[in-house]
Amino acid sequence: MGRLFKSKFIIKIIENLLVFLMRLIYLTCKKEFINNTLSNKPVIILFWHEKLAFMPFIFSKCWQGRKANVIISDHKDGQIISDIISHFGIGSIRGSSSKGALKAFLSAIKSINNGVDVAITPDGPRGPRHSISDGSVTISQKTGANIVILSYTATRFWQFNSWDKMILPKPFSKITYYVSREFNLEGLDMQEAKALIARKFDEVDGII
Repeated sequence: MGRLFKSKFIIKIIENLLVFLMRLIYLTCKKEFINNTLSNKPVIILFWHEKLAFMPFIFSKCWQGRKANVIISDHKDGQIISDIISHFGIGSIRGSSSKGALKAFLSAIKSINNGVDVAITPDGPRGPRHSISDGSVTISQKTGANIVILSYTATRFWQFNSWDKMILPKPFSKITYYVSREFNLEGLDMQEAKALIARKFDEVDGII
């Protein structure tokens, strides 16, 4: 019992330290937000796993008055991510294609039906990098919810040697955030829908 308490205590310290460092780096950076206005209906938010680290800040800035739940892996590292984003007022739905898929799928639909946006990394939690999962398409088509693409760039950043090539902006860099226009997957089959999402990601990358 003592070891378990000690382990949880250490994890909590790491969590709060990471949040502090994120906020400190963000505070030193110049920020630009290119924000297309969203409709009043809940949307599905897509962003690449490599942009996960500093994505919470765009919710703090551009999602005022809206709620969002992020689908996060049901593995142990997912709990740390879930705890970190809670500091930014973002909820989580636990599950992924490899574990807890049905639970996450049903929770995402319930979230949309309750008027809460759902955010997905379509290539997470384990890749391949910049692939698009069936789930992100199916949830949109089942609920009729529009999709928006989120992304950011930084003038200076660290890039980790991980499968997703995670990007972490450096202090005193400029971060440009982008919220795309909404689009719908109605009437498209799976491959057509994935191709459209891929094009939208490419368009966003071309803008910022």
